[in-house]
Amino acid sequence: MLRRLVLLCALLLAPIFAGPLLAHQQKITITTVAVNPRTGMIEVVHQVPVHDAEHALTVQGVRLPDIVGSAKSREDFARYVTTRFLLEVDGAPVALSYVGSEIAGGSLMVYQEAPAPKGEARVRVNSQVLTDVWARQENRVNLGSGTRVTTFIFTAGDGAQAGVLTR
Repeated sequence: MLRRLVLLCALLLAPIFAGPLLAHQQKITITTVAVNPRTGMIEVVHQVPVHDAEHALTVQGVRLPDIVGSAKSREDFARYVTTRFLLEVDGAPVALSYVGSEIAGGSLMVYQEAPAPKGEARVRVNSQVLTDVWARQENRVNLGSGTRVTTFIFTAGDGAQAGVLTR
């Protein structure tokens, strides 16, 4: 009788404790690079699954990171993202300003911006976010907005890719 009670309790509690253990890395980020015509700024938005961000912080030595509940964990990861993304405009590196971060659904959104050039610009981008954590990490960068979007896909060690960014 006691054995059955223990087994029943274990079966009832298993989903509660196994949930975090069953979570898995998605190994994909999505970044959008577009010009906001109202502000005249290039806006860069990185979307990273929260679980992936927390795992990356753990790999970097952060003990028990909590992207959702801790502003420090969010800022630590946002700082990491800003060092793993490259943007060049007309052959010159762009120093993107960090704007902030927030949680949207199951993702951490990291925002950056820089003044946009007048008219059309030749840009080069490279996203190596999390490629130092997982060899199979895939980063998609959408360049542009509306019906004029070019998508680049980056994996570990890939070089920059070029496209045109218009206002």
